[in-house]
Amino acid sequence: MCLDIGIAVCGPNEALVISGMFQGGKPTFINGGRAIVCPCIQTVQRIPLNTMTLEVHSPRVYTSQGVPISVVGTAQVKINGSSEEMLGYAAEQFGGKPVDQILNICLETMEGHQRAIMGNMSVEEIYRDRKTFSKKVFEVASVDLHNMGIAVISYTLKDVRDEVGYLASLGQARTAQVKRDALIGEAEARKDATIAEALAEEQRMESKLVNDTEIARSKRDFELKKAIYDTEVNTAKAEAEMAYSLQAAKVQAKIKEEEMQVKVVERMQNIAIQEQEIMRREKELDSKVRKPAEAEKYRLEKIAEAERQKVVLEAEAEAEAVALRGEAEAYAIEVKAKAEAEQMAKKADAWKEYKEAALVDMMLKVLPKVAAEVAGPLSETNKITMVATGDGPIGASRVTNEVLDIMGSLPDTVKKMTGVDITTRMARA
Repeated sequence: MCLDIGIAVCGPNEALVISGMFQGGKPTFINGGRAIVCPCIQTVQRIPLNTMTLEVHSPRVYTSQGVPISVVGTAQVKINGSSEEMLGYAAEQFGGKPVDQILNICLETMEGHQRAIMGNMSVEEIYRDRKTFSKKVFEVASVDLHNMGIAVISYTLKDVRDEVGYLASLGQARTAQVKRDALIGEAEARKDATIAEALAEEQRMESKLVNDTEIARSKRDFELKKAIYDTEVNTAKAEAEMAYSLQAAKVQAKIKEEEMQVKVVERMQNIAIQEQEIMRREKELDSKVRKPAEAEKYRLEKIAEAERQKVVLEAEAEAEAVALRGEAEAYAIEVKAKAEAEQMAKKADAWKEYKEAALVDMMLKVLPKVAAEVAGPLSETNKITMVATGDGPIGASRVTNEVLDIMGSLPDTVKKMTGVDITTRMARA
């Protein structure tokens, strides 16, 4: 409905322009606030208060000298929201227009004024005195933009270029002029420095001569006065040294006298100390040497007596033990002899009883022992070399046959030594 009431709100970077009924014939401006609006009878417009940056290009503009140059400037502009008058101007000019259109209007205005100022100045004035050029553009543009409700915050000349090489030639001429002035200045400075150096050297030499003269005069006076002072000082020093030597001799004699007395006292004290030391050493000798020696003598006598008694007792015990061992051995021999005699008698009786059977039994018992004795050396042999003619056995069997041959010759040997034919009797048995 047309009578509905609404609330319009704006931020700190914009302003509300309220027009229509209940406004007293002129619009109301509100910055960063809110207002009650009746849509059917009132109109609300928003004006941006942000700072807008403009880059103003003016290509190929002819200066007052007819030289075409290109200039780029940078300007900061904004709608002045602190002045209600300027808000009114802005509302008249830009009410209902977008920000891009506002920017374009400001840019065209600035570019026109920039071109006008460029046409009234020479290239040298624009290039060398940029501050003056910027100030003129700022002042002229501020007046027109003020009538639109826009304030120019700043304007700066950013770049100046030309396409005909005028600025380069201008720079070269200026560079040559500066180099010339520098060379002239350097030559004049060297000349002035050489003149000043010569004058300074002259003054230095003059001052040095005067100073050396004064130094020589002062040195002479000093040497004369020093000679007089040295004579007086040496005289007083000689007198003082003589008096000192005399006094020192007296003091030295007194010191020697005192030293002699001290030595006498020290010698007497040393004698007393030596006498006390002698007495101490005698007591020490008596306590550490004589009494321990007497005690040691007594101890050794007792030890010797005990050793003698021990030897006597040990000798007696040894003699008694030898006698007992002799008796025991004699008894053992006697018993052994009796046992062996009985054994031999029993063997003789057995020989008589068994005869050939006993002989055969004895031979069977003895033969393994004989074989062991014959083969004993062979068991200790590391290496045996066998030489064969090829007629009989070879290798290990040859060694066995050799042992058996030795065993087979034993009966013949016994028969030759005892006359008993073991082979025949064993065959009978």
